Parts: sequence; structure tokens; C-alpha cells
Amino acid sequence: MKWFEDGALHFGVGIEDTFIPQSGPGERRLDEYELTEHYEHWYSDLKLANDAGAQFMRWGIPWHRVNPGRGEWDWSWLDQVIDRFDELGCRPIIDLLHYGTPLWLEGEFAHPDFADRFAEFATTVAERYADRVTDYTPVNEPMIHARFCGELAYWPPYLSGDRGYTTVAIALAKGFARAQHGITEVLGERATFVHVDATTRFAGDVGGQHRELVEFQRAQTFLVEDLVTGRVKADHSLAGHLAEHGVGDDTLTWFLEHPVQPDIMGVNYYPRHSTQLMEEGVVHRGGFVDPWPIRDDGVEGLAELLKTYAQRYGAPVMLTETCVTDAVDVRIAWLEDSVRCVEDLRAAGTNVVGYTWWPLFDMYEWTYRHATGPRADSLLTMGMWDLVESPAGLQRRQNPLADRFRALAQSAGQMNASRRASVA
Repeated sequence: MKWFEDGALHFGVGIEDTFIPQSGPGERRLDEYELTEHYEHWYSDLKLANDAGAQFMRWGIPWHRVNPGRGEWDWSWLDQVIDRFDELGCRPIIDLLHYGTPLWLEGEFAHPDFADRFAEFATTVAERYADRVTDYTPVNEPMIHARFCGELAYWPPYLSGDRGYTTVAIALAKGFARAQHGITEVLGERATFVHVDATTRFAGDVGGQHRELVEFQRAQTFLVEDLVTGRVKADHSLAGHLAEHGVGDDTLTWFLEHPVQPDIMGVNYYPRHSTQLMEEGVVHRGGFVDPWPIRDDGVEGLAELLKTYAQRYGAPVMLTETCVTDAVDVRIAWLEDSVRCVEDLRAAGTNVVGYTWWPLFDMYEWTYRHATGPRADSLLTMGMWDLVESPAGLQRRQNPLADRFRALAQSAGQMNASRRASVA
């Protein structure tokens, strides 16, 4: 039996791990481990997860540092981190791709060898830590990858439009599937795959002027997961659109012949960002460039999306990211409301196996990449530990959210222990 099959609700945390090492005129490199000084504080940072009562941590490997040149590998830092996970007894769920590629991979996701190089990275990691790491997220939020890198020309490789979106989505999906197959060859049945995507709901003018756009964007939200799980056939709603933008039958056949499935389907939901408000007579490009307004639908939106993904992909679901950026009492209120929502869904029969507060400590807004001010201007107050500037660097200062999270995690653990005892 795998860890998520015990009937319990497992509590975990994540450390923001966006890595975009490329820079250029008007653009800074965006490496959240650098910005949050996790590279310096990793040893104590991992202990914070234990202090919060977390059973697992979603944690990303910086591909650009581990694989600094084609065929070159540097394990010196990562070996120590994996040793620390072992020492603490905290389960790592490893993010392999969180938005960026190494500098040597020219063209990033548009490079013709991207899928091969990413699969090589994933398989090499799995081989090195085969005796200790079994849980992987091959690609985090592929829908955001495809939008920011392929449609909006916001991140490398700066493609745009429908053709750009399609190019990046197909590349990500092929790399995703290749990576999961490679890890499975190494780990066999011990491997656990947590597929994770951003989620988007639509409110407002969804049945009027924007009906077709909503249907199209909703289908795009599922596209990469549909591709890797072998669901894009001739009757798929985007099959014709893919063909119009250069995706041949041989490509779709490859996905049908090489499907991969999630052991857990991860849902990232932020109540203040995940519901897109459509306005009659108004059209926006989206993203940071020209954002659509949003509506906070709270736990109603969360429940809808968890049920949607459970039904669509037929796998257990996990809330893999959630939080609000606000004062600590507001964060605590959302923690309590969202945990209660998850517990209600479980009681009603939806197989929700995990809850993840993201991030463990504060992070810096992605717009830092195009900003000019100090990092403090881009701080997002989201965590259980506040990041506080000091002459010695960033301090981690615990706030009451950590205490409330620990209490909820411990309560869930006690309920699970009682359930096991009654069965025995």
C-alpha cells in the first residue's frame, strides 16, 4: 500500500521553486531559492516543515544548477538536501520542472531536443536517489508554462499566439510523458506520480459574448494533462485546433501509444486568482500583461475544481497549492475554511488525499523579474514563516499560521490513528 492509500488526509507544505535563470535587457533572473535565500538556509528551512507538522513537502530541484552543462552534473548540494529529508523523515514530492530550463538549452521548450534532455534529467535524478525518493511531479503547472512561455511571450522562449501556445504545450507534454516513463523504468511500482496543474474557473459573461472563448480556454486548461493521459483523440474539442497549428496525426498517435497516468491529481487553487471574471464587451490578453479581473469564490470554487479533476482523471486528488496573500488572521481563516471544505468533500465521497499550504515561508512575486526595485518591494506575505530583512540576510520569523496548521495536521493524524486502531 502506498502512503496515500491509507484513507487519511495528509498535510504538507511547499517551498516556492520557480526557476527562470535566463536574463536580458529589462529582465532579472528569477530564482526563488536565491531570492528567499533557501540555498543558504536549506538545512533549517526543511526543519520548518517538521515544526509545522507537515508529513510531506513539495520541493523542486533547480535543473539549471544540477545540470549546468550538457552532460555535466553537480550533485554536491542536492545530495546534502536529500540526506536532510531522510534525517527529518519528511517525504519529498520532487518538482522536476518549475518553469525554467538550464542556460545551455537554447530555445528552452522550443528546442527540438527539449523532451530528450528533460527525460535525461528526470531519469538521472531517479537513478541517483532510487533508494530514497519515490514521489515526483514531472511538470508543475504546464498550463501556466504554455501561456507565459508560448502564448504571451512573457518568459523564455518568448513565443506568442495560438501557434506558440501549441508549440510549448506539445513540447511540455512529450517531455512530461518521457520523464514519467523514464522514472518508472528506474523505480517500477514504487514510483508515485503527482500530476499538478493550475486551475481556472470562469464567472460572469460565460454564456454570452465570451461563450466560445470560455469553452476554448477551459479546454486549454486541461490540454497537457489530456495529452499525457492519452485523451486527445479525433473527437477531442481541441483536435482540430491542434491540427490547424501544426500538430500532425503522428504526434497525437505518439501520445496515445505512450500514455502516463497520475497516481494523484494535484489541484492548485488560489481563491483570489483561480476564478476569471468575464466581462461583456471587454477582452483581455491575460497574464501579467493584460489580466482579466478575478472573483473570489472561496470554498465554492475549491470544491468544484477538486470534484472536476477527480471525475475527469479518475484518480485521487490533492490540494497541492493554496493560500491567500494577506494578514495572518486572514490566512488562518482561509486555512480553516479550506481544510473544512476538503474534509466535507471526503465525507461526501471525493477521494481527497492531501492538503498543501503553499508556501511554507513568504516568497517574491514573479513580477520581480521585470521590476527595478529591491526584492522587498516584491514580497508576498503568504507563509507560516515571515521573511524579514536583516543585515545578516533574511530571517524566518514564525507567525500564528504555523501553530494553527500544526494543530489541524495533528488532529488529522490522531483521527487516522484511531481509524487504524478500530480496524485492527
